[in-house]
Amino acid sequence: MTTAAQHPTPRHALLARLLDPEQVVMFDGAMGTMLYARGVFINLCYDELALRSPELVRDIHAAYVKAGAEVVETNTFGANRPKLSQYGLESQVALINRRAAELAREAAGEHRLVAGAVGPLGVRLEPYGPTSREEAGRHFAEQMQALLEGGADCFVLETFGDLDELQQAVLAARAVDARVPVIAQATIGQDLRTAFGATPEDVAVALDRWGVDIIGLNCSIGPQTILEAIERMAAVTDRKLSAQPNAGMPRDVAGRRMYMASPEYMASYARHLVNAGAKVIGGCCGTTPEHIKAMVEGVRPLAPRTRVQVGNTREFAVENAAPVGREPVPLGERSRFGAKLAAGQFVTSVEIVPPRGIDTSKLELDAQALAKAGVDAINVPDGPRAQSRMGAIATSLIIERHGIESVTHYACRDRNLLGMLSDLLGASALGLRNLLLVTGDPPKMGPYPDATAVFDIDAIGLTNLVSKLNRGLDPGANPIGEPTRFVVGVGVNPAAIDPEQELRRFHWKVEAGAEYAITQPVFDPAQLERFLESIHDVRIPVVAGIWPLVSARNAEFLANEVPGVTVPESVLVRMRKANERSKEHALAEGIAIAREALERVQSSVQGVQISAPFGRVEYALDVLTARTV
Repeated sequence: MTTAAQHPTPRHALLARLLDPEQVVMFDGAMGTMLYARGVFINLCYDELALRSPELVRDIHAAYVKAGAEVVETNTFGANRPKLSQYGLESQVALINRRAAELAREAAGEHRLVAGAVGPLGVRLEPYGPTSREEAGRHFAEQMQALLEGGADCFVLETFGDLDELQQAVLAARAVDARVPVIAQATIGQDLRTAFGATPEDVAVALDRWGVDIIGLNCSIGPQTILEAIERMAAVTDRKLSAQPNAGMPRDVAGRRMYMASPEYMASYARHLVNAGAKVIGGCCGTTPEHIKAMVEGVRPLAPRTRVQVGNTREFAVENAAPVGREPVPLGERSRFGAKLAAGQFVTSVEIVPPRGIDTSKLELDAQALAKAGVDAINVPDGPRAQSRMGAIATSLIIERHGIESVTHYACRDRNLLGMLSDLLGASALGLRNLLLVTGDPPKMGPYPDATAVFDIDAIGLTNLVSKLNRGLDPGANPIGEPTRFVVGVGVNPAAIDPEQELRRFHWKVEAGAEYAITQPVFDPAQLERFLESIHDVRIPVVAGIWPLVSARNAEFLANEVPGVTVPESVLVRMRKANERSKEHALAEGIAIAREALERVQSSVQGVQISAPFGRVEYALDVLTARTV
C-alpha cells in the first residue's frame, strides 16, 4: 500500500480526513434498497449483480457520489463464502468481491474513497455453532483480500450482532494488510443491545481495545435510537465514531415494508449525531441518494478545517478546500472595531446585558455614557445563563443609534440552521458588523428548564457558516450575492476544566475563520498568560474579559454557579475580608482586583471587555481608568 507521503493524491487527502478524529466524512446510503427499487427481487443474490448487472450497481454508486457521498461502499455485504454457498456461488468469492470493488472505484474516481463492505458470515461461531474462530477468520480474509485487489481503500465491517464474530473480522483485516483503515460497526435493537446482549458501552470498549480505527453502529434501527447509543459510546472511548442508521423503522404500507423517514428528518439527525460525537455519517436500509444529499447539506457547516497527522509515518496537511466565492472584505474595512483589531490597536468594550422587558431607556442612557467616555464597543450577550431577555440583535441595533458600535453575541442554542442564516443575513443588512459566536448555555441552567435547546451546530460550525457568508456563500456553498462584512469573534476560556480540549477547540475555531477572541472573565492573570503562551502558533487578537466583583456573595456565585468562570481562592479571601468591613469596602476591593488584572494583562492582549455587574456601567468605567495609554 503506497503511503500518502509518497504520492499525495486527493484519495490520500480524503483518507487522512477519514482517520482524523474531528473531521466529518459522509458515507453513502443503502444499496439493497436501491436495487430492490429498480426491480431486483429479494430472493436473488444481490452480491452477484457485480457480475450479472455491473451497470446497475455502478449507476447506484454514481448516484451516491453525485449526492455528495465521500465514501462509497462496495456491494459485497454478503459476499463471503458461507453466504454465497447458499446460491452455489462459493467458488466465485474472489471474483465477485474484486469486481464489486472495481465498480465502486469506477464510480468513485480519484476524489472519493471506496470502502470494502464486509458483513457477518450468517453462521454461528463456536461455542454457539459449528464454525471455529479460525475458519471464520479465513472466510473474512478471503473476501477482504479480493476487495483490496479491486481497489478498496478501507474496510467497513458492518451490522455485526456478535462481538466474537466481529473480533475475527477485525483480526482478519489486520492480517490481510495492517495499514488499511478499519471501520467496525455493530448493530443494536430498540433496547440498545446487540442480539447477544452487548450494550453500546460494551461495543465501544471492545472495539477500542482491539484497535480499530473507527467505532460505530449501523442498521436495525432509526437515527433516534442510534443517537442515544452514540452518546453513550462517546463517554467511554476517544476513538472516532460512525453512525449509519436506517431511515426509521419499517412500516407496513399496503402490504409492503416501507421506510418512512424523510431526507429532512435524516438530515436533522445527522447534525445531532455529529454534535454527539459521530464524525463518520451515512445511511443504511431505506436511505437513498436523496437522503444522503440532505444529510451532506445538513452537516456541511459542522466540518472544521484542520491540519492533521496520521500515525508516525503518514504525515501531510489536509484542509477542506476554501469555498469558491468572493474574497472577504478586508478586516480593517468592516467596522471601526475591526479596523483597530487589524491595526494592532488596543480595543475597549463594556458588556451590558439586554433588558428583561421592552423599556430601553436605561440601555440608551448607558450607551450614550459609554460613547462619551470613548469606549470602542458595547458587548451584548445573547440570553446569558439561558435567561429570557430582549434579543441581542435588536439590543445591538438600539445601541448603535447612539454612535457606539456593538459586539453582538450570537448563540447556537435557540435557533436551527435556517433560523441562524435568516438572523445573520438580516443583521448584516441592518448594519451590524461585529459578532461574538458562542455555543450558548443550555436551558436547564436558566429559569425555564423545560425550554427546548436546538444546537444544530456549535460555535465551530457557526464560525464556518459566518466565514462562508463573508465570502458570499450560504451553508451549501451557494452564492448569496453581496457578501456579509462581519468581524468574526469567538469565545475562549483560559481556565477551562479540560485545557487540552479547550485548546483543540480554539485551534478549530481559528481554522474555521475566527478573527479575534474574547476570554471568559479573568481573575487570575497568570492563568491567562499561560494560555496565551499555549496559543502562540495560532495567535489571533485576544480581548481579555474582566469582571469587577461587587461583593463576596457575587464572587462566590461566579466561582460556584457560573460555568466557565474560575475565581481563585486568593480573590475569594480578599472579597470576604473586605465584605466583613462593609459593602462599600467590598465594592472598592472588587474594582481594585479588576484594575490589577487590567494593569497586568494589557501588554499581553489586544483589548479588554469589562462587564458591568448589575447593569452599573460606572463600575466598568472605574476599572478602565486603570489602563495606561
